[in-house]
Amino acid sequence: MADQSRKSATHRNKSSKHATQLQKQYAKQLRRKTPKDALPSPNLDIPLDHYISFVSHLKSSNRILALFGAGLSAASGIPTFRGPGGFWRQHDCTQLATPEAFDKDPTLLWHFYNYRRHLALTARPNRAHHALAKLAEKKPQSLTINQNIDGLCQRVQHSPSSLLSIHGSLFDIKCSDPACCYTGTNNFTDPIVPSLAIPQDWPISDARFPLSPAPVSSLPHCPRCDALLRPDIVWFGEQTPRAARARIHEWLDAGPVDLMLVIGTSATVWPAAIYIHSARLAGARIAVFNTELPDEEDLDPSQRMREQDWFFKGDAAAVIPDVLKEVVGVAPDTRR
Repeated sequence: MADQSRKSATHRNKSSKHATQLQKQYAKQLRRKTPKDALPSPNLDIPLDHYISFVSHLKSSNRILALFGAGLSAASGIPTFRGPGGFWRQHDCTQLATPEAFDKDPTLLWHFYNYRRHLALTARPNRAHHALAKLAEKKPQSLTINQNIDGLCQRVQHSPSSLLSIHGSLFDIKCSDPACCYTGTNNFTDPIVPSLAIPQDWPISDARFPLSPAPVSSLPHCPRCDALLRPDIVWFGEQTPRAARARIHEWLDAGPVDLMLVIGTSATVWPAAIYIHSARLAGARIAVFNTELPDEEDLDPSQRMREQDWFFKGDAAAVIPDVLKEVVGVAPDTRR
């Protein structure tokens, strides 16, 4: 019994490493007279000084430029299709995103994009989508450059006036014949045509399982000229819409930029890569949110982190709502 009492006392007096660190953070805040509710969540690896300086700058910022990448939607179950896991049925996904690939095998590409449409339609926007939509509402002078094509930002009513989806949308389609100007928007039919239906519980991403037969004649065709329709998204080798580029340049020219948020992207692909440099020239401090810090050697000197920048490592769905909460409030728990 005496041994048990000594063990209990030892257990009570022995604080976990995590609890000790949290107590130190609270003590540090009290010395700074910082409100306790300004703490980052204890389950996130965010240095307190980092958090306080970012939130202070965020509160005083009006013109905020945000750049969204695939990492924003990863927690919603949308694959990034980039990096080591960027393959679908043994195909490099970047090779399934060119006009040449569509011309060569439109059936394969429509299977791929029909699958991506299905994933996006069945996914739920995560807490970061909600928090960023609220930030756009609270900071109406802001501009968001969205590289994602999944439609999740639109589903949380992110302000259309401040949201530029520069790579298009999985749910918009256009004629593959450059001489025809047909386009269709907000096509949420799943599957887009019956021949592309995904059998229930069929692992369509696994190359060991055959794709359902879908002759070219059964694929989506233009109602005007009968050429094949294709997703109205920007593929490799194609330019982003001129109107979108003009809007970004006009916004950057309109005045100083207070802050830039780079979320879920390495921003190494043009034109996204140039926006960080442009924001810096306009006076912005940069906050990067990603699972890994990009290798500095892979970046142009203009894209590398500076002493006044912030890097927040982790899942955007967890980190973004936490660092924005003092401006936008608590984002809803989308897992329920």
